[in-house]
Amino acid sequence: MDNERSAIINIGGDEFTLLLTTKATKEIAGRYGGLENLGDKLMKSENFEMAIGEIVWLITLLANQSILVHNLKNKDDKKEVLTEEMVELLTTPLDLADYKAAITEALDKGTKRNIQSEDNLKNAVVE
Repeated sequence: MDNERSAIINIGGDEFTLLLTTKATKEIAGRYGGLENLGDKLMKSENFEMAIGEIVWLITLLANQSILVHNLKNKDDKKEVLTEEMVELLTTPLDLADYKAAITEALDKGTKRNIQSEDNLKNAVVE
């Protein structure tokens, strides 16, 4: 998977790649109103159970993106997608806290813009 736009986590002894795709962005937007609202929603969850549920949903969504891409490209070697129940059973609350950094990394990498300067100085102000 493209390392420049993903982050790796370990769930139940297996590595999973968290990947922000257009599909995932669309689902996040549908649930939270956009990526910019995601952090606020996670931090202001009404209770601990709701906060855990939101993190599990997000981990499942992002981890499944790399599996879905793999399945699209490898029709004869499909992998099983994760369910929220699988993530809940294979993790501890401490794991979820550690995954926050990976979620942030995957979101940052997925929305990163490479800005290049033009060599042409036609619009430069010369004094």
